[in-house]
Amino acid sequence: RPYHAVLDRLSQLAFSAYRGLVYETPGFTTYFRESTPVSEIANLNIGSRPASRKKSEAIEDLRAIPWVFSWAQCRLMLPGWYGFGSAVEAWLGEHPEGREAGLATLRKMYRNWPFFRTLLSNMDMVLAKSDIAIASRYAELVIDAELRAAIFGRIKAEWERTRELLLAIEEQAELLADNPLLKRSIRNRFPYMDPLNHLQVELLHRHRAGETDERIRRGIHLTINGVAAGLRNSG
Repeated sequence: RPYHAVLDRLSQLAFSAYRGLVYETPGFTTYFRESTPVSEIANLNIGSRPASRKKSEAIEDLRAIPWVFSWAQCRLMLPGWYGFGSAVEAWLGEHPEGREAGLATLRKMYRNWPFFRTLLSNMDMVLAKSDIAIASRYAELVIDAELRAAIFGRIKAEWERTRELLLAIEEQAELLADNPLLKRSIRNRFPYMDPLNHLQVELLHRHRAGETDERIRRGIHLTINGVAAGLRNSG
């Protein structure tokens, strides 16, 4: 089962890259809580259960839905792709016959193995719904400029690496090339949704600065619902 062995190795490498960011990077929890609306999601009582399993700031105590939902709101969709680019890059570096031979193997897997094709198709969709420019505005909510630059820089580099290698494996020039219906749907929705993200960032700034106007709270709630509806991802 050569394909399974390749995927097992890619999984190990991606897992290591993902944990390296989320659990082994000093200040990551602060970055996450300041650059996403996770605190507001918890405080606004959106959802049927508390955001965390216990009274804790730790990411491991956070439920899966607010974790994914928060990354969707800031348009990074990070849990859906982070680590793939690093994993493929490392695996290609390990390939005994060289990078091009390794890439040829991954392309063959994509063409011939429906499981791998579906996995990459889902990642393609998630990347198409992400927006690094909008995500950079959410990163500006992080108070510590050095922390912001270090972590957002890593995330952006991994996003670009993942996008580039995904398209190389798919042998496509752009995301959603084989799903024109979804591509058109996203193109039509995003001009209405993007302003909600910019508005949400401004309202989060005001809310966190201590402004108590009920309309700010209500506005954050509305933008959260609007962005979720536009993405069609509840978390």
